[in-house]
Amino acid sequence: MLDKPNIILINCDDLGYGDLGCYGSKVNRTPTIDRMAQKGLRFSDFYMASPVCSPSRGAMMTGCYPPRIGFGKFDGSCVLFPGDGIGLDQKEISMAKLLKDVGYETMLVGKWHCGDQKEFLPTTHGFDHYYGLPYSNDMGRQAGNRKLMPPLPLMRDAEVIQEQPDQASLTERYTEQSVRFIRDNKDKHFFLYLAHMHVHLPLYAPENFMKNSMNGPYGACVEAVDWSTGVILDELEKAGIEENTLVIFTSDNGSNCRNNGSNSPLRGTKATTWEGGQRVPCIMYWPGKISEGGKCKGIVSSIDFYPTIARLAGVKVPQDRIIDGMDITDILFDDKPSPRKTFFYYWKNDLEAVRSENWKLHVKKGDESICELYELDKDIGESINVYDKYPEIVTKLKKLMEDCAEDIGDESKGIVGKNVRSAGRVDDPKPLTVYDPEHPYIIAMYDKEDAG
Repeated sequence: MLDKPNIILINCDDLGYGDLGCYGSKVNRTPTIDRMAQKGLRFSDFYMASPVCSPSRGAMMTGCYPPRIGFGKFDGSCVLFPGDGIGLDQKEISMAKLLKDVGYETMLVGKWHCGDQKEFLPTTHGFDHYYGLPYSNDMGRQAGNRKLMPPLPLMRDAEVIQEQPDQASLTERYTEQSVRFIRDNKDKHFFLYLAHMHVHLPLYAPENFMKNSMNGPYGACVEAVDWSTGVILDELEKAGIEENTLVIFTSDNGSNCRNNGSNSPLRGTKATTWEGGQRVPCIMYWPGKISEGGKCKGIVSSIDFYPTIARLAGVKVPQDRIIDGMDITDILFDDKPSPRKTFFYYWKNDLEAVRSENWKLHVKKGDESICELYELDKDIGESINVYDKYPEIVTKLKKLMEDCAEDIGDESKGIVGKNVRSAGRVDDPKPLTVYDPEHPYIIAMYDKEDAG
C-alpha cells in the first residue's frame, strides 16, 4: 500500500446544489455520484470561494480567497477572457506544484481558466501535462449577437491541437485522457485534476445521453458527468488502487438556473453571493479510509483542500505567505467538527457577506447596500430576515467583516488589504488562436446561442 494517497479532484462547471440525486434532484440520474455519497462523505455546507469560475479556480488551486492572490477581478471583469494579459502569478505555489515537489505525477484534464498566456498555463503551475480548454466553452466562435471570440482552442500541454472542437465529444475525450493518465501512473503517486466543461452553457452532450435524459440537454450533460465518474472509479478498481486514492467531486460555483439547472433549496444563482451562488455539492470518496455514509454539516470551503491534501501527501504548506485554507483531515477520518467557523463572500473585490457558525450577514449586493441576517440552519433558503431581531449578532459579524477587509480588502469601502498579492501580468498579450476562413474547422461556428 502506498504511504500517501493518489488524489483525483473532479470539478464540474456551474453544477448546482440541487443537480445531483444525492442532493435532492428528481430529474437528473446520477447513480455513480450518489453511490460515492453513500460510501463516502457528503458535505452539506461546502462553499466555493467565488460564485464565478476564474476566481473560484484560482482560489482552489492556491488555498486563498480570490482577492488575496489578485483574482478578485480582471481589469473590471469578473472572469478572464481569451487573450487577457492577466493570470495566476508564477510566484504562487499551486496545489499541483506542491504535490509535484514531493514526487507526484500531475495532470489537468479540462478547464483551467487561470490565464491563457504561456506564463500562466497549467504547465507553468506544476502540472506535468495538460489536455483541455483553457477557459469556458462559450468563449469560442458562437452563433448569436455576442462579440465573436477567437476559435475555441483545445490544448495539449502548451500547444493548441485543435480549434473549434466538437463539444459533444469532449467529455468522452477528457475521460479517455484521464484513464490513460491513471494507467500510466498506477504504480506511482499521482494527482489528476479533471475539470469538466459541463454544465456550462452552451450545452452539448453525446447523442445517447440526449436521447435518455429526463431533463433535456442539461440533464444529459449532468448524466454524462456521472458516466465519466463511473469510468474513473471503475479504472481505479481494475488497477487495484481504489483504496489508495482519494476522489473529490465538486463544482466551481452554483448553477445559473437557466436550461433547467437547480440550486434548490438555496436562494440565488451563479454570480451572486446568496447561498445558491457559492454553496455547491462536495463528496469525498476513499474506500477503506473514509467511513461510509458520512455527512458533514460544518462549514468547509474549497480553499481547505490545499492544506488538507498537503498533509495527506506529507508536505508542508508554504510558510512565506498567508494561506486561508484550513486542514480538514480530522473530518475525513475522525468525524470531528470542522475547524472553519467563518466564511467570507466576495463579489469581485467587494466583501458582500459573512457566515459565522449558522449566521449569515449580507451588507451589499452589487451596487446596493442591504441589511439582512439569516439563521441558515433554520432558514437555508435565506427567506426570513432577522437583522433587527439580533443586533448583537449583527455587531459581531460586522466586526468579522471589518477585520477581513483590513486583511484582504474591500473595494466597495475603499479599503486596500494589508496582506494581498498581485495577479501575474504580461505585456503585449495575444490570443491562442486567430480565425482563419481557410482553416478546415470541424465546427466553424457553434450553433447554440446560450452563454454565461
